[in-house]
Amino acid sequence: MSNIPAENSSANLDDDAALVALSRQGDLSAYESLVEKYQKRMLNIAFRFLGNFDDASEVVQDAFVSAYRNLKGFRAEARFSTWLTAITMNLSRNRLKRMRLHQSRVPVSLDAPIRTDDGEVMADPPSGEPSVLDRMEKRDVQAKILDCIKMLEPDFREVLVLRDMQDLSYEEIGGMLKVAAGTVKSRLFRARESVKDCLKKTMGDLL
Repeated sequence: MSNIPAENSSANLDDDAALVALSRQGDLSAYESLVEKYQKRMLNIAFRFLGNFDDASEVVQDAFVSAYRNLKGFRAEARFSTWLTAITMNLSRNRLKRMRLHQSRVPVSLDAPIRTDDGEVMADPPSGEPSVLDRMEKRDVQAKILDCIKMLEPDFREVLVLRDMQDLSYEEIGGMLKVAAGTVKSRLFRARESVKDCLKKTMGDLL
């Protein structure tokens, strides 16, 4: 992921601050602009953490509602996106607990559909192109990576998602999760090693 130039980052913060100020005054169109700006990013975070598109969508909707209701408690010294991400992660953790409780009570079918980022069932459309096998193999690898991430404990999964998939700094993640940056680094190392071990077991020589 490319780094954002400092001047663009500052402008982005100024834009957010202005939209937040207007939203606090009851300007719904201003808050809708924030929703449009960060909805896709929050959905990506929730989906990578939960592994289910429908649950991730509901979490993101709840996150934006919660953020709007608590705008008065938002401290301007923090980035709005960081604050919103923290809300999304908290709701994702709560949803994951409910999902695990539900799964422990309901039998899981091996034939259950697998959903992609856009919520559609993964399909293999007919094609005469010789590269179709490569696409299938790539898709299979991505699915196995997601499966390995889903096997991580929440504390390790969240740092992996925030650092490796969202490119947040250790300090941002630590502040968000209320742990020291060193703890973030330690959890991230263990999470990466666990995913590597999982992939080696599931893919063997293909890795």
